[in-house]
Amino acid sequence: MSSKEGSGGFRKRKHDNFPHNQRREGKDVHSSSPVMLAFKSFQQELDARHDKYERLVKLSRDITVESKRTIFLLHRITSAPDMEEILTESEIKLDGVRQKILQVAQELSGEDMHQFHRAITTGLQEYVEAVSFQHFIKTRSLISMDEINKQLIFSTEDNGKENKTPSSDTQDKQCGTWRLKITPVDYLLGVADLTGELMRMCINSVGNGDIDTPFEVSQFLRQVYDGFSFIGNTGPYEVSKKLYTLKQSLAKVENACYALKVRGSEIPKHMLADVFSVKTEMIDQEEGIS
Repeated sequence: MSSKEGSGGFRKRKHDNFPHNQRREGKDVHSSSPVMLAFKSFQQELDARHDKYERLVKLSRDITVESKRTIFLLHRITSAPDMEEILTESEIKLDGVRQKILQVAQELSGEDMHQFHRAITTGLQEYVEAVSFQHFIKTRSLISMDEINKQLIFSTEDNGKENKTPSSDTQDKQCGTWRLKITPVDYLLGVADLTGELMRMCINSVGNGDIDTPFEVSQFLRQVYDGFSFIGNTGPYEVSKKLYTLKQSLAKVENACYALKVRGSEIPKHMLADVFSVKTEMIDQEEGIS
């Protein structure tokens, strides 16, 4: 009973602190007062920033989807008779992705990229993964971050129309170009995701009787893993998380190379994929137990 009285007394004291006259006067604040005008400008600025953020999120989703489609297309290269045709088609798809990145660069014109980085990082990582995968298929090497950034310099002709936004860090004033730079974190995370795609390509290659590709992929993944090991726990949190997945992919590829080297001569080529898949399941079970 005392608690109810206490709570009621508290509510009564609360009303006493704000008399009805004062509360009624607070509602009659003039809309042209400096304070109201200042908060209206704050509202407009925040609304514009929020709308820009949502547009960037949508563009990032489009970049992610198109990049994934490019990766799926490149996986067909292990069984396709004409490799050049698939590479040409993948380049067309990547050009379409770059047009989306051009729109991102134009949205970021006059803005600090790091304030909107979270909205676009997923798409940029997926783009790095697709470009590096294509580059590996062509050259059996890793594309550098500078090479990727060189591909993300656009002129007004690339968009087919002049941009009306003011010039900034993302726009070159003299040449009339826009550019978007991949951050080191996006590059590292994209390369880390690349290792999973290379592991899948290794599986497909074994299934198609290609004995050379698994060894090339294994050597490349060892070099990538060594590079990530140097970063260790000093890098971003996301990089250290993906290091474990990278290690799993490397173990599966090395296991495939072991099976090919030791038992490759006694197993028919069309059965190599089955043997490899069984060993991969055994590795997954051991990792789950440990």
